[in-house]
Amino acid sequence: MGESSFTIQISTNLVDQLADDSGKRKRKTRKAKPKLPQDAKTPQQSPSKQKLVSDDSKILKVPPAAGWPLQPPLYLPPPPVQPANAELEAIQSVLKDSENVVEKLQKQEADMLQEVTERAKDLHAKEFKLPQQKPVPCLEKYEACLKCYKENTRDSLRCQFLVNDYADCVRKIRRLVSSEDK
Repeated sequence: MGESSFTIQISTNLVDQLADDSGKRKRKTRKAKPKLPQDAKTPQQSPSKQKLVSDDSKILKVPPAAGWPLQPPLYLPPPPVQPANAELEAIQSVLKDSENVVEKLQKQEADMLQEVTERAKDLHAKEFKLPQQKPVPCLEKYEACLKCYKENTRDSLRCQFLVNDYADCVRKIRRLVSSEDK
């Protein structure tokens, strides 16, 4: 079916009837009296009373108000329905595109956050890594001596053999370290 445009004219009487709620006819609004220049005014006669002029037997027409000219009524065709739908569809498509972009950005942000977190962990591990600790030589013999002294506080000579073993171990380690330095 082809689209055709049409116009509808609504009279003021129809508007008045539609606006009347109780079925009674409302009072018609008065039309504003046009302002006439002071020389053209006649002594207190309204335009409705000046219907006939005795000279010409013609209806007297009151000139329009000074300033704005009277314009004929402007009748516009109703707006086509499709452009509103097309505009709505365009807005919806832009909205969908925006939502897709937001989802992509959120995924990208999550990936970047994971990558940054991994790199931070790697850097932290490298930077704050404790150096390899060398085992303390003769640690077992040292702890055995301490234990013996704690148990035999009054008779420390009982720990003599443990102390001698510990001293021998320390001498051996000192010899090894001094021979490696040379």
